[in-house]
Amino acid sequence: MAALDQSPAADPAPVADAILGVDVGGTFTDAVLITAGGIFTGKSPSTPDDQSTGVVEATRQVLAKAGIGAGEVGHFAHGMTVATNALLESKGAETAFVATRGFTDLVEIGRQDRASLYRLQAAHPPPLAPPERRVAVDQRHGPDGVIEELTSEEADRVAAELASLEVESVAVCLLHSYRFPEHEVAIGEAVRRWLGPGVHVSLSHEVVGTFREFERAATTEIDAALSPLLTGYLDRLAARTEEEGLPEPKIMQSSGGVAELGEVAAHAAVAVLSGPAGGAAAAAMVARQAGEENLLCFDMGGTSCDVCVVEAGRVHETAAKKIAGHPLALPMVDIDTVGAGGGSIAWRDSGGALRVGPESAGARPGPACYGLGGTRPTVTDANLTLGRLAADDELAGGIVLDLDLARQAIGELAGRLGLTIEECAEGIVRVANSEMIRALRVVTVQRGLDPRRFTLLAYGGAGPLHAAGVAEELGIRSVLVPMTGGVFSALGLAAADRRRDEVQTVLAAEADLDAATLAGLAGEADQASWDVRYRGQSFELTVSDSPGARIDPARLRELFERAHEERYGYADPTAPIELVTVRRRFVEPGPSFAPIPSPESDLAGPATVDLGEATLHVPDGWKVRGEAGGLIRMIHEL
Repeated sequence: MAALDQSPAADPAPVADAILGVDVGGTFTDAVLITAGGIFTGKSPSTPDDQSTGVVEATRQVLAKAGIGAGEVGHFAHGMTVATNALLESKGAETAFVATRGFTDLVEIGRQDRASLYRLQAAHPPPLAPPERRVAVDQRHGPDGVIEELTSEEADRVAAELASLEVESVAVCLLHSYRFPEHEVAIGEAVRRWLGPGVHVSLSHEVVGTFREFERAATTEIDAALSPLLTGYLDRLAARTEEEGLPEPKIMQSSGGVAELGEVAAHAAVAVLSGPAGGAAAAAMVARQAGEENLLCFDMGGTSCDVCVVEAGRVHETAAKKIAGHPLALPMVDIDTVGAGGGSIAWRDSGGALRVGPESAGARPGPACYGLGGTRPTVTDANLTLGRLAADDELAGGIVLDLDLARQAIGELAGRLGLTIEECAEGIVRVANSEMIRALRVVTVQRGLDPRRFTLLAYGGAGPLHAAGVAEELGIRSVLVPMTGGVFSALGLAAADRRRDEVQTVLAAEADLDAATLAGLAGEADQASWDVRYRGQSFELTVSDSPGARIDPARLRELFERAHEERYGYADPTAPIELVTVRRRFVEPGPSFAPIPSPESDLAGPATVDLGEATLHVPDGWKVRGEAGGLIRMIHEL
């Protein structure tokens, strides 16, 4: 493989305490350690039974490389997939759902829409609280206040009924509690009194705090079901890191910022996209360093591929999203995920077509070429067969790539498809690329963005291998690959800001707003954004001004009409607008560190470049050059 030389960083700023970021993926656990002596990276196979084991192993690896002790680490940030996997597999705690009488089936009824418009057999995932664990409360609020008061006797009756169900967690979602939380607070106190501290309680006004009862109820149910599981993992992690002499880790939230371990353990719903959000944080940093305002982020790991958009220097975020069919009404990075990674298994469907994923070989046994017992062909096996990976290379955990095992696994599938081994391997790569291209089109073309206006930022252990093929299909001529691409999400964790988000439903008419009212709603937040709609519309657009700008009703309308014009192609200056929700974000900047050394050598394809923790495939028609900030740019010559 070719290698790009790296020039030393010029006069790096000293790092008083080492900075550590550890990201748990489906196949590998990645670690980045930043010290005054440089940046050290490492990988260790993930340990699904207890992810904290892989975290400790990866941490020990980078500490040994740096030659420092755990006590010299001053900041530790962590992203993981515990909550994500539990939601995907519906393996949360035994959860009860408490709601205003007549609304206990709220989550199951949902929006009464189809899971898939044209596949009539498709169904929404079942609620995490089955009918026998749904409890009704005799109370009711309307939008203007109490309709039926909650008595202490009723709160005790509900708590006693929950005690008889022997549940591990309780979700409470009462009508209009986002504005009038008193009844939820009383129910929560009664439940804790009757069931004790061992049972987790999630109250919807604390979890979400906005209107739309279905999304609020579904999010609260998810929070209740996942929190005991996440708390158990984070408690084990905290204990193990304390034994190692490391500081208590900060935990990455779905919003792209880190928070205290205890805050995230109390509300697991904020960490469902914890792992992928680290890559988005790193992408925002690259956008600043490289002067690239528009980036398509392409994170291909061993199990899945995550994509998101950086536009005008800011990562796209969303106020609500569906994960595995479950709605989450919380601020999060707008990430789309497909089951296409290096470990994705290739197979022949009933119609005789070649398919790839979503099933993955994972960390154990992994791809066939790992020699750990896997026999089914994967994308990694295909890349090895095509010469894009070097046979006999040693990966993290002492894994050595075996070309014969890869060819044997692909050969069996090739025989069933009537192809040669090389044709089958090429087909596996092309099918995997098509899945990832589909995800990138979801976050661009389907949202009115032209991907040709963007630079592709490729990272993850497998991303640089597939970047050129994906870019060509989308008409993209420029690709950026970080030298730390294989551990890029871990780098993003280390550099991430500390954030806290607050949301408040307002439902105020334009005539009732003035500059003082808006300033009061924004409060002391570092960043404020506003959900606005024309009166009579069902959904809102989120708008924001530049940080520190003083906003008034005229400016709010200007921002909204500009966003409405961009999204829908028109704006109506005569129609009254309505402020629905204010979103406040409090930010503490993350740690800073010296820039990553930049590669000096240039080369042209076809070539394969060893980046240490990742491999860059440069096909014919592309040339490569090093750029500042430890970045490699691939340019299509045609």
